[in-house]
Amino acid sequence: MPHAPSRQDALDSIIRRLGHSFEGEIRIGGNYVSVVHEGHTAWVSGQVPRVGDSVVVTGRVGRDVTLAQARHAAEICTVRALLLLRQSLGSLDAVSRVLRVGVFTQCEADFTQLSEVADAASDLLHAVFGEAGRHARTSVGVYQLPKNASVELEMTVATADR
Repeated sequence: MPHAPSRQDALDSIIRRLGHSFEGEIRIGGNYVSVVHEGHTAWVSGQVPRVGDSVVVTGRVGRDVTLAQARHAAEICTVRALLLLRQSLGSLDAVSRVLRVGVFTQCEADFTQLSEVADAASDLLHAVFGEAGRHARTSVGVYQLPKNASVELEMTVATADR
């Protein structure tokens, strides 16, 4: 009987599909930390679709950026968050459940497909974690994001004993 792929295998497969290299350090740009742990909870700071030194999806969704491009950006943000969790926890197996995801989309005033952008992140989390990847979520349209990013994502997870 075939077994389900590991969380890391699932993430590696998604990274290959996205076509970007996430090798090297995931850097932050200020006086804060990427992941904060308190008890059995970890909060991942907002992640934009940065690959290496470049934010790869920029501009306003509904004008400069298509829905498909925004969904791609949400996936990149989610991968970055998962890589930070893996780095911080030692393994994605230390995540017992994804609790909440916040997805912010820089968009035109009449762009209403915010949930569809966030669905890309939710689908990716479900692909990696199965039922433990189902979460509460907020998807919000905003006027501007750092570095002109089209999407930013934050995440809260429950963790196993560390």
